[in-house]
Amino acid sequence: MPPVFRFAPSPNGHLHLGHAYSALLNADRAQQTGGRLLLRIEDIDATRCRPEFETAIYEDLAWLGIGWETPVRRQSEHLSDYRAALENLSALGLVYPAFESRAEIARLVAAREADGPWPRDPDGAPLYPGDARSLSAGERDRLVASGAPYALRLDMAAACRRASGLSWHELGEGPESEHGTVPARPESWGDVVLARKETPTSYHLSVVVDDALQGASEVVRGQDLFHATSVHRLLQALLGLPEPAYRHHALIRDGEGRKLSKSSRSTGLRELRAAGTSPAGIRRLLGLG
Repeated sequence: MPPVFRFAPSPNGHLHLGHAYSALLNADRAQQTGGRLLLRIEDIDATRCRPEFETAIYEDLAWLGIGWETPVRRQSEHLSDYRAALENLSALGLVYPAFESRAEIARLVAAREADGPWPRDPDGAPLYPGDARSLSAGERDRLVASGAPYALRLDMAAACRRASGLSWHELGEGPESEHGTVPARPESWGDVVLARKETPTSYHLSVVVDDALQGASEVVRGQDLFHATSVHRLLQALLGLPEPAYRHHALIRDGEGRKLSKSSRSTGLRELRAAGTSPAGIRRLLGLG
């Protein structure tokens, strides 16, 4: 079977040089290996994702000379796949609803830090400090029935007991030059959110489901997602999903060393194209020859 690669942008803004780098690396890997390149539109966030940005993604990728297989997978059209995965995890007793708002969580963290630093995840966000796991089934049902907002969280300790000793095969390089077999440390993320009342999935859950259903064999993406791979390996093991290889690449940064954002007009593909930059010029800017 030929290897399968995927580029998976979110249509919540226009693509920039960082997106171009990842898309071109995926396209080049597919060409070098005789593999397939798939495109996935990660449009779960209905408040930020817009059709005009999705159209712009197709235009920018085509301008770069990148081709992809059709049909394109749009996450918003496959909510039942994520719901089924969530139900499987719930059946294992690994999911619970937490009802604290973001403001309440911030207050809980501040209270915990009165006794010393509260642990943070690899992205620097505080781990979930609440005790929703201890709520009785009756109290959970009452709160859900009342219409209270909630987040569905993974019971990380229970999940790690069920699936331990995980690792992944890293073909690229992590932030600290990790390469080869990398041990997964999902516990460093605490009880991650898998879905919310108003959003039927999270990035962590949908990405592992999508990669499995699309048959991705090598995931090429930025180093900012290197540590999140620990959570993805755990979910793959819990759900019985295949394990792809991973190739995390360096991030393209601005002149001050910051990761590019979609509001960074100086590095936006549409702005660069309008200024006369060619697709070959984009490759040169990115050091891709």
